[in-house]
Amino acid sequence: MTLMRGAGARWKVENETFNTLKNQGYHCEHNFGHGYQHLSTVLMHLMMLAFLIDQIQQRCCRLFQAAVTAAKSKTRFWRKLRNRFDLCLIPSWEVLYQSIIAPPQIARCRPGKRKARGR
Repeated sequence: MTLMRGAGARWKVENETFNTLKNQGYHCEHNFGHGYQHLSTVLMHLMMLAFLIDQIQQRCCRLFQAAVTAAKSKTRFWRKLRNRFDLCLIPSWEVLYQSIIAPPQIARCRPGKRKARGR
């Protein structure tokens, strides 16, 4: 029974990991070739390293966890993260996560609500 539970737990971990790598933003697909000078192998190792760093962030970084909570879903969190990289240079991960937790307020102009000018 213990062996069966251990095997089931291992299967679950592997299945969820490969599902994440394939379907949740990493776009990992099977590659039958190894590229010129093993390029695809190097790229796969880099992707696995990025996945490992992401997993460590999700488990250990409270600021990361708070930013995901503030975004209300991981999909929205990753979209907000990409948007911030598109908008400006980010000096640190801390500044990036804080910008999701407490977004800067942007003044918005409302049409038809212009101030009257005195003559």
